[in-house]
Amino acid sequence: MDGRGRWMDNVFIERLWRSLKYECVFHNAFETGREARHGIGSWIDYYNRRRPHSTFGGSTHDEIYDIAQMKEQLAA
Repeated sequence: MDGRGRWMDNVFIERLWRSLKYECVFHNAFETGREARHGIGSWIDYYNRRRPHSTFGGSTHDEIYDIAQMKEQLAA
């Protein structure tokens, strides 16, 4: 199968949710929805801007995105 419903479609989001649960939610006892929203938002900011990823050779998501944007601008 290489169309809709392919098993790999969910791999990336499932990995993100797993990281969110084990690195943020299970370590914090959020009392209210507001605390949860703030805590999860802070974790997502950390995940994108400061957390190194082995897939990217230790770079962050933002660094990879910025490189891709520069390459796209140079190609245009």
